[in-house]
Amino acid sequence: MKHTCLHALAPGALELKGENDDPNEIVTKALGDLTKTVTDGQKALGDRIAALEGKGTKPDDKKDDPAAKLVERLDKIEAKVNRPNGTDTKGEPTVEQKAFASYLRFGNQAPAEELKTLTVSSDPQGGYFAPAEMSTEFLRNLVEFSPVRSVASVRSTGAPSVIYPTRSSITAARWKGETQAQEGSEPTFGQAEVVVKEIGTYVDISNQLIADSAGNVESEVNLALSEDFGQKEALAFVSGSGVLEPEGFMTAAGIGETVNGHATNLSADALITLLYALPATYRNSGAWAMNGTTLAAIRKLKDGQSNYLWQPSYQAGQPETILGRPVLEMIDMPDVASGTFPIIYGDFSGYRIVDRISLTILMNPFLLATNGLTRYHATRRVGGRVLQPAKFRKLKMAVS
Repeated sequence: MKHTCLHALAPGALELKGENDDPNEIVTKALGDLTKTVTDGQKALGDRIAALEGKGTKPDDKKDDPAAKLVERLDKIEAKVNRPNGTDTKGEPTVEQKAFASYLRFGNQAPAEELKTLTVSSDPQGGYFAPAEMSTEFLRNLVEFSPVRSVASVRSTGAPSVIYPTRSSITAARWKGETQAQEGSEPTFGQAEVVVKEIGTYVDISNQLIADSAGNVESEVNLALSEDFGQKEALAFVSGSGVLEPEGFMTAAGIGETVNGHATNLSADALITLLYALPATYRNSGAWAMNGTTLAAIRKLKDGQSNYLWQPSYQAGQPETILGRPVLEMIDMPDVASGTFPIIYGDFSGYRIVDRISLTILMNPFLLATNGLTRYHATRRVGGRVLQPAKFRKLKMAVS
């Protein structure tokens, strides 16, 4: 009796075989069918890949083939990326740049509103200038300050003024005999008030300038205001009247003076006289103050042995000296001229600076928003006054 069995020859193919069939033929045929199936699958995959690459398609069918469209789009993206600086890192173009691009495409046929935008950079001979690029680098002028704060006595306060008790004389003690009565004293006491003054201003900045400078203009405005206020207060500390501004040490009452002996030529002997006219306690902690022009003239002065009165600094961090005492170069001091006071010597701890608040900058973007401007308000409150005139002495350019 014959039996039949079911053999899997290939996927999707079934065939009935008897027991007497040759096994070798069965295996050989099955392997052949399997090889054909794999080959057909590889061919179908290759045809699909060729279709995606746009190969093997007819010109008429290519524009309607989704695969061809995808390949074409990928080719364009790859070409853009491979260009120099192909990656777009620039921000949104400005109104002027958009208008200029429109002018390049359409010439005078560009929209009227865009041509109107370009009139701010028009050439009288015809045409329009390309919009300028905004640099983030700011060019600054040099701002110099008198170094009064570095040597004066500086305090802070929360009040509009500070009152300091003063004493202008001491008690009158006397030697007496065993039965002699004591005598009373009447020392003089008073008050010295340092009034806090205010300085302020505002500046309007174009919103377009703020945007084009990537925000750097705000820090530059703050720096400019700080420099301006620092320069103005340094000048007031030297020669302020004390009315609307702090009182300067060159205008303070009660400071003694030494006459130079000549109206225009500095005298070395006068400098020596001025130095030793101060009490030793103040003299030994004092410093000279003058501007650069006067300092240059002082450097040329010599004593009787032809030695320069000025001595350079031989150690890092140590100032140059005149007659053994340090020199402060203050640009706000007056020049050498008849009747002026170009030099002062003293212990600058006798000058008191009182800070009410530090520099305050307030930005108001709403006040002039319709005009495209932002307003910056800046305020500084500071006072200054000589509390101990005896610590200073000035040189007067006069014959007598």
